[in-house]
Amino acid sequence: MMRTHSFLTVLLWSSVFYVVHMTPSQKRTNKHSHSERITGLSENDGKTLHRTKRGWMWNQFFLLEEYTGPDTQYVGKLHTDQDKGDGNLKYILTGDGAGSLFIIDENTGDIHAAKKLDREEKSLYVLRAKAIDRKTGRQVEPESEFIIKIHDINDNEPKFTKDMYTASIPEMSGVGIIKTALPDMNRENREQYQVVIQAKDMGGQMGGLSGTTTVNITLTDVNDNPPRFPQSMEHLIVCSPESAPPGTPLGRIKANDPDVGENAEIEYSISSGDGSDMFDIITDKDTQEGIITVKKHLDFENKVLYTLKVEASNTHPDPRFLQLGPFKDTAFVKISVEDIDEPPVFSRPWYLIEVDEDAKEGSIIGQVVAQDPDIAKNAIKYSVDRHTDLDRIFNIYSGNGSLFLSKPLDREETPWHNITVIATEINNPKQSSQIPVFIRILDINDHAPEFANYYETFVCENAKAGQLIQTVSAIDKDQPPRGHKFFFELVPEFAVHPNFSVVDNKDNTAGIMTRRNGYSRSKTSTYLLPIIIFDNDYPIQSSTGTLTIRVCACDSRGNMQSCSAEALLLPAGLSTGALVAILLCIIILLVLVVLFTALKRQRKKEPLIISKDDVRDNIVTYNDEGGGEEDTQAFDIGTLRNPEAREESKMRRDVIPETIFQIRRTAPLWENIDVQDFIHRRLKENDSDPAAPPYDSLATYAYEGNDSIANSLSSLESLTTEGNQDYDYLSDWGPRFKKLADMYGGEDSDRD
Repeated sequence: MMRTHSFLTVLLWSSVFYVVHMTPSQKRTNKHSHSERITGLSENDGKTLHRTKRGWMWNQFFLLEEYTGPDTQYVGKLHTDQDKGDGNLKYILTGDGAGSLFIIDENTGDIHAAKKLDREEKSLYVLRAKAIDRKTGRQVEPESEFIIKIHDINDNEPKFTKDMYTASIPEMSGVGIIKTALPDMNRENREQYQVVIQAKDMGGQMGGLSGTTTVNITLTDVNDNPPRFPQSMEHLIVCSPESAPPGTPLGRIKANDPDVGENAEIEYSISSGDGSDMFDIITDKDTQEGIITVKKHLDFENKVLYTLKVEASNTHPDPRFLQLGPFKDTAFVKISVEDIDEPPVFSRPWYLIEVDEDAKEGSIIGQVVAQDPDIAKNAIKYSVDRHTDLDRIFNIYSGNGSLFLSKPLDREETPWHNITVIATEINNPKQSSQIPVFIRILDINDHAPEFANYYETFVCENAKAGQLIQTVSAIDKDQPPRGHKFFFELVPEFAVHPNFSVVDNKDNTAGIMTRRNGYSRSKTSTYLLPIIIFDNDYPIQSSTGTLTIRVCACDSRGNMQSCSAEALLLPAGLSTGALVAILLCIIILLVLVVLFTALKRQRKKEPLIISKDDVRDNIVTYNDEGGGEEDTQAFDIGTLRNPEAREESKMRRDVIPETIFQIRRTAPLWENIDVQDFIHRRLKENDSDPAAPPYDSLATYAYEGNDSIANSLSSLESLTTEGNQDYDYLSDWGPRFKKLADMYGGEDSDRD
């Protein structure tokens, strides 16, 4: 602890009393004043000089502060030469503190301090004094000003500006204003100190006053301590599963540094060891710990134990303390790898298999191999992920991983197949892995070349022999390794064609040439030229394409004008415009005839019922709901008795008539009395009718046919055929059958 001695010197002034005679003013005129005449000769003139004697007098103008006597403190006395002591004069005091701090005896002029004064509050007072004649009230002397000064005494102890001071100095500091009393003070041992400092005035002599203050001193840190590993961490053992991915934290290691702040920042590194390439260490800036992480994939079967030498060092060393030793420390860390049940591992990251497209079903195309990396070496089974082989073209033997075909291949349809094979441990199905298998289909020459397009060309009637009329090319779905090479020739039957020839251009194209002069449309308007196309791959494939050649009329430049043979039959005198006008007129007439015929047929309506004499059940041919069995007057069923009436040609009223159609004629219905044959005929007619609608329509068959083996469904003869039948059960069917039960339930209901 350090002490600071402050010496405060206090100067005590003793009171000094003066008797002063003052001349208040130059304008003062007093006949009672005494004057002293001083006679002197001047070098310039011989004037006589006079010195006026001062009229005001007072004895004291200094006063001590903090007077504590029993009486008032005597300050001084005012007196003038005009005062004869007869009491005719009156003294008056004005100015700072007059009447309150300072009082005057108006008869004698004595001044006293009425109160205790404090120099620290005010050290100087300015007062004015005057003497007045009591009888006349006039001033006998002009007003004069004087000063009272307060002398200081040691009545205040020294005071510090603050009640408490806070200071900080670096540890290991040298001499200063406040200096350490002990050498090499260490912050790590004690950081806070409190010092009480006393200040005395009067140089510390007896009777002086003193003041104290407190100073809190904090030792700031310097980097004078290196990091150190505790003994428990000098040989640390950490366990890691072999399945831990890179970046996985395995454990923490910490070196202690007594310093604080940036002086305690530590950087960790792996200096050596057989696991330096398998592990890494990073520094946690918040806790100043080293985090050991996995750098590469671990394999228990490859290595079980690793040793690391970890080094911890300060990031901000202080050069002043480097002589204390190296600011770093080391520790050894052993990492033990734990065995984990791992999924099967394939021998390759992916597989590429090539197979000919003509491979037979069931043939093996390749094999994938996987094994259990664990020591147990569990058995593996293989399967194909069917999401990658929806057509189930491939399959695999689950025991050895051999892939084989389940369906034929077609390279032209799918040249590549990408499937996924799954390997699973038999003892632990949860452990599985998958691998992509790329299957490339090798091309086999199984497609014949063919024309690239559908070719149709023409030859002019005035063509010359050897003239090129068309160039043809070919394509092939196959892709031979050396590229396509096609050959063109005529079929053997047309090897020596009298009209055209084929010239192979040796560039996968061929030219069609004329072999004679002139062609006639009237004799042959179209030629069909069959051409054989070969490829050069093995086995050789060929196909025959037919080229259509029309004979056309051309101008002198070879431009086609007309190719139809009918144009030859037209009169030579008619122009093209006239022929177009004639065709338009014919078309308009045909349209008018068709429209007239259609309107006429729509107006013609045939009654559905011809006779009203038949009282049998009617056939309802409209969509309105009828009156049931009791309604026998709604329609006339005479049509059923007269088949000839239905056979007349009538317009269909359930479909829209076409503009052009032919009326069907059918054989008379009375020649066919078989209902089944009748229905089949009607069905056939409607199926073959182009005007018949594809939707459901109403077809009226105006023929009842022969008797049915089920007898009649009519209720007209029920009295004779079903008289003994019991209908009482109808009453049990509910209110819907109440009317029917009333009609048939009674014994005499029908007879009455």
